Amino acid sequence: MDVRYMGFDQEKNVRAYRFDAVERGAPTREFVVTADLALFLTHRIAIQEGPGMCSIKLVSDLETNSETLHELTDADLRAHVVARTDAEARRAAARKTNPRKSPKPSPEARENSPWGSFTHSG
Repeated sequence: MDVRYMGFDQEKNVRAYRFDAVERGAPTREFVVTADLALFLTHRIAIQEGPGMCSIKLVSDLETNSETLHELTDADLRAHVVARTDAEARRAAARKTNPRKSPKPSPEARENSPWGSFTHSG
């Protein structure tokens, strides 16, 4: 199943994200996932992350055959923050264990360089 983001509507502090669900051989179905924008502020999540988070929520709901109201909850946003923090920690740990080093030029490259030696004195 493909889930396609189609836009949003907003009434006061609630944003309704619209999606089409497309399956081969089946008619396109329309879904709405709502989110209270105050939760984005509370959890310091950028509003631009809303469509992606709603898409994940919708796919999860549809996989569990939940045809009820689709809504991003406080628990969903907290889980997103935890996952994002964990991913950032893994990236930071990877940078520490595998620091990027500039490759040192070979002696031949130093000797054949049109700019002279690669050594720096200073």
